[in-house]
Amino acid sequence: MATPTNGRHVTGRMSAVERRAQLVGVAKGVFAQLGYDGASVEEIAARAGVSKPVVYEHFGGKGGLYAAVVDREAAVLLGMISERIGPDLGGREQIMGSVMAFLDYIDADSEGFRVLTRDSPATFGGGGIAGLLADVADKCEQVLAGFFSRSGVAAEHAPLYARALIGMVVHVGAWWAQVREPAKEVVAAHLTALAYVGLSRLPVDPLRLYDPRAPRLSRPR
Repeated sequence: MATPTNGRHVTGRMSAVERRAQLVGVAKGVFAQLGYDGASVEEIAARAGVSKPVVYEHFGGKGGLYAAVVDREAAVLLGMISERIGPDLGGREQIMGSVMAFLDYIDADSEGFRVLTRDSPATFGGGGIAGLLADVADKCEQVLAGFFSRSGVAAEHAPLYARALIGMVVHVGAWWAQVREPAKEVVAAHLTALAYVGLSRLPVDPLRLYDPRAPRLSRPR
């Protein structure tokens, strides 16, 4: 008998690996539609065409299945971003590539993006978009090293700027996911221009900008 899976049918008995993949795919759609609190093991099992014990057998419950969905989506997005950040690329190209990777992910998999950006359960520490962005921030700090070495800005501030840039992209991406205009290439170009020009003109000591007694700072080139 054909067993329903994520939008398709598979003939015959699934292996454990295939069943887990099927349940993760089905659960992603349920969590995206209903959120964690609104989703249930009963709903996921029914859509997958299996009994509730099958879900518990593979994931231990809704929490374990949710963690598997988030881990898979985070790995996909992080992989897409990592592919666009290479040591042979300049800073501007790496920023543009990273932003485009994020928008490409939203464009290709809106369900995955909704799962990552929805509120996680209180017991799910470090997951969702927060856990993913911690990993992306580490990569962003590496990209910023080139900017800072040329501008004279202390490298210790890299974590601050990395998270500022990531927050900007995430919030704009969430907005763009709803309106879908302008084109993602246009959005990425504007974000890149804002980030690149701002980084290339960072003052060595931003605090001095707010001290009227301080001499006028020269902008790093």
